[in-house]
Amino acid sequence: MKQETHDKLRQIKQSFRSCMNGVTAQSMREKGTNYKINWGVSLLDLNRMASEYGKDAELATELWKENIRECKILATLIMPAEDMYLDLATLWMEQMPTVEMAELAAFNLFQYIEDAPLIAYRWIASEKELEQVCGYMILARLFMRKEEPDDRGINEFLDQALAALQSDVPSVSRAATTAIRRFSELGEEYEKIVTGALKASGFSLF
Repeated sequence: MKQETHDKLRQIKQSFRSCMNGVTAQSMREKGTNYKINWGVSLLDLNRMASEYGKDAELATELWKENIRECKILATLIMPAEDMYLDLATLWMEQMPTVEMAELAAFNLFQYIEDAPLIAYRWIASEKELEQVCGYMILARLFMRKEEPDDRGINEFLDQALAALQSDVPSVSRAATTAIRRFSELGEEYEKIVTGALKASGFSLF
């Protein structure tokens, strides 16, 4: 690690104290969100910090290594999308600690990388909760940006998503529901596809 990056990392970790929110941190712990350190810093403050440091792949990599909630969130905000290759995205996913982080990683970073559709479809087919959540949230963001899947993608998405709606894991069913809603908003044709698929499976979201 470069000395400059080391200094920035130390400065960032020290700055969390001034933004800490003990009530938020305690609430997260009570909900089972456990990190070695959790300052309860707001996303607004973390976004402000990210804008101050700018995009920095080396700093983001070092931040992600820390078992600190705020460090990991900041890592997703300052990692340049062009530097988040498939192998690295896979590694980060393997180290993903919580549902919150999976959702934020999808929103802040993964939706923008070149392999976003590839990893999203791979992850929604996984049996792991956090991979599914992250995959569906990536697809939801891609659909919001009007990125339309091909026929194979449509079939694969709907097959997985309809199964996920029946999941006993609330975070997975919620993420799948969000993605289905965003898919239906791509246009009238897509809404008809979703309505028909849901009806055939005994579901109704609309």
